[in-house]
Amino acid sequence: MNNASFETADRTTHVKIVVVALVLSIAVLAVGITASSNWAEDTSARLQAKGPPIKAGGPVVVTRSNTSVVR
Repeated sequence: MNNASFETADRTTHVKIVVVALVLSIAVLAVGITASSNWAEDTSARLQAKGPPIKAGGPVVVTRSNTSVVR
């Protein structure tokens, strides 16, 4: 048996590669789920408003011109 490359590897070698990849992906997923914090409590604490509310003013028109003014 020549299991040195993907073309010449037999069926059991391919199955071993798939199983190892599946186990490692499940391990990474499990670590990611356990490492995440409770984002709902974190964001609600950061979104508390402090100070007086700011009211919107009237409409504003903004224009831009690429011409230069020489005086």
